[in-house]
Amino acid sequence: MGEILYFPTPATTARRRDTPPREQHRPAGPPEAVGRGREPLLREAYGDVLRELRQNRGERLTDVATRAAISPQYLSEIERGRKDASSEILAAVARSLGVTVRTLSSHATTRMAQGGSPRVNLAA
Repeated sequence: MGEILYFPTPATTARRRDTPPREQHRPAGPPEAVGRGREPLLREAYGDVLRELRQNRGERLTDVATRAAISPQYLSEIERGRKDASSEILAAVARSLGVTVRTLSSHATTRMAQGGSPRVNLAA
């Protein structure tokens, strides 16, 4: 107990010399800057819609997060499209904003169809 075991690296996992490092495959810059010109992710669309709904209601992250029984930090990450929220969390946040999951999904789908454009008319 408490002993550290070291395992040799299999030869098959070693990178070949002609394969570029992974960093070269990633686009440069922050996700927000790189996001232009690519398809938006569903989590980004949900996040945009949730943020817009919250701001239209004039509410703070802490107010909505408290009603949804999640941390404000987690809600912030959802709104920024950094976290994939479960359907239960999305339902709780939608309820705390006074909309149904169906309405939230509809607006997120519309946002996706528009290529992630920042403005969608939301009627809560």
